[in-house]
Amino acid sequence: MNRLRQAVWSIAAVSAALVLGACGADAERPLVAADLAGTPADFSYTIPVGTGERIDRGEPVDIVPPTIDAQVGQVIRIINNDTRGHLVGPFFVGRGETVTQRFTSPGQLRGECSVHPSGALVVNVRR
Repeated sequence: MNRLRQAVWSIAAVSAALVLGACGADAERPLVAADLAGTPADFSYTIPVGTGERIDRGEPVDIVPPTIDAQVGQVIRIINNDTRGHLVGPFFVGRGETVTQRFTSPGQLRGECSVHPSGALVVNVRR
């Protein structure tokens, strides 16, 4: 069952990445760009070990807000200490991985979120 769930998350992450490419205000510039892990983050969230099990038990998980208002140039970092991957809006963070991204152009990112009770995350990026 866990492998099936991971496969579904992987497919969702690829789908989110494809949608992400069309979401920017400037079609030729990506809305986010990978950044170095050592860069200070303006937004930082950590998914603790056991989060997936809490979700399986039906417990509410509230790690990120439902909406993030960011400015171009700001950086988001999501650290996943859990034993499974999670969708955090437009970002997929594999187990034990850290995702660090810089917002490079204005626009709106939307995606499913396994670590917020609403099940969704919206990131508004402004100049």
